[in-house]
Amino acid sequence: MVRFDSNILLKPENGHKTQSDFNARLTIKYLYDVGAKVILVSDWDMNTSEILCQASVADFLTEILQIQVVPLQGISCKKPSKITDLENENVYLLENLYDFKEEVANSLEFATELSSGVDIFVNDSFFLSHKVLASTVGVTRFCYASIAGFHFEERLSILKNIAEANTKPYFAIIGGGNFYDKAASFEFLASRCQGFFFVGMMSFQVMHALGVSVPLNFVDHKSFNKALDIIRLARDRNIEILYPKDFWCRNKSDPKQLQVFPSHAISDVWVPIDLGPASLDEICSSLANCKKILWIGPVKFVDSNKCTNEASKLVETLVRLSQSNCNITVVGNMACQLVRQERSSMFSTSMIENASVVWEFLKGRSLPGVMALDRAYPFEINWKDVYSDPAQPLVVDIGSGNGLFLLEMARRRQDLNFLGLEINEKLVLRCLDSICQFGIKNGHFIATNATSTFRSIVSTYPGELVLVSIQCPNPDFNKPEHRWRMLQRSLIEAVVDLLASDGKVFLQSDVKAVAMRMKEQFLRYGKGKLDLVHSQSEWLEENPFGIRSDWERHVFERKDPMYRMMFSKPHDINEIAAANDVI
Repeated sequence: MVRFDSNILLKPENGHKTQSDFNARLTIKYLYDVGAKVILVSDWDMNTSEILCQASVADFLTEILQIQVVPLQGISCKKPSKITDLENENVYLLENLYDFKEEVANSLEFATELSSGVDIFVNDSFFLSHKVLASTVGVTRFCYASIAGFHFEERLSILKNIAEANTKPYFAIIGGGNFYDKAASFEFLASRCQGFFFVGMMSFQVMHALGVSVPLNFVDHKSFNKALDIIRLARDRNIEILYPKDFWCRNKSDPKQLQVFPSHAISDVWVPIDLGPASLDEICSSLANCKKILWIGPVKFVDSNKCTNEASKLVETLVRLSQSNCNITVVGNMACQLVRQERSSMFSTSMIENASVVWEFLKGRSLPGVMALDRAYPFEINWKDVYSDPAQPLVVDIGSGNGLFLLEMARRRQDLNFLGLEINEKLVLRCLDSICQFGIKNGHFIATNATSTFRSIVSTYPGELVLVSIQCPNPDFNKPEHRWRMLQRSLIEAVVDLLASDGKVFLQSDVKAVAMRMKEQFLRYGKGKLDLVHSQSEWLEENPFGIRSDWERHVFERKDPMYRMMFSKPHDINEIAAANDVI
């Protein structure tokens, strides 16, 4: 199943073919050409008075893909009992997700039905990465593998490039409004950029905080302290802050009357609509020696005028800079539209039309649509910063919770490094505080969905993986068939592939049905490389580490049983593992 971006594949033809258009189509054509049975899913409203019907969208996709796309009633109606009955000659299109409120609610039942019969999920809708949707996040719980499409991968690469600070001078042109909501983004950029140029409505918040006289009706007073904080931060880090010195303005009484005013001398009867010529000269001069530029947000105002073209002149400057090997990234629909007019001349320009994804990323937030994918941990971990000796053998606790087990293990075994992977970010922050408080140099925690990211995180570790523990996962008694979906085939295979010879896997639960399921799953998907250490008995009687997790202590106090097992990965898979020395 491919979750595609309707804004890319269904947008009206405008004569401009972009790399994103090509990659979006390539994902589907590639899967089709290698023999996959492809089902497409998306939402389409297109901001028009007439919402396209499923059949017309299928016809449109047939035309642009040159592959027969057939509408498939698969959400509100029952899918065919066997997906294998679908013909390979066709690509199939599910109903419009725009019609289902369960999509936005990330309904478990809806995600289950959506992914029914699907083996591999391909997300190629990057502009929705900041949202938690059934079609981008929920379905990944039920598919054998969840991966990024070519368009998604291309946009993620652009996002990573924005975060890199290895090319200097790096300058950011920041437009649009809502300074208060985006303040955290400026802190992120301040750690990477050497200069900011605020334009649009944002510039008035900065000018007001700097003491420049501006019309108060353009000032968002709740942003004042945030703007002061950014100005102080910029001064501390020697970051240049620039703002427009003049504006093109429109007369409220006579909209056809335009005039340029200094930014500090705009009267009440005039409304700014665009940068003035002096401002454009200053920004172009400041950019002249830049090697990297981020332009995010519109330069013009919402109530703009086609007669002013300072933003177009800015694009012309960027064209010249791109020809001098300046790395330029443009974010936002309005800015990207201007750039496309000069696309033939711009060789080094990357574009992301949807600014919301980028703003969320710049705020330091994880993108759910990215984190839900296999191998999705987007940035490399510097293990030298994490552990005092990153060459030591590694122990990973999946679903580490409040970290009591791992923290105590780290204190007792200084010869090992310990890593907790926990989806609850608040618990991870507490654990990291404990690491600092107790001065633990061989312990670390990461807030992540280990089901998706275990392989990408642990595969970069320089030492050996000697133990993986999964303890007391939360069962879902309402849906027995979904009980603890975290233990998927992809996770088990990643554990087995990365585990060192003689490495161990420790599993336990106070719910026998959950323990049995974990045992069955590891035996089924362990590729024949794992042996039960306690092969003569069904369960381990005692915790082999002598350290109980918080939940295990609770179970012990109420005198209920724990169901434990230990797997080993011997040098020779036919060799029966010895039941001594757990690690």
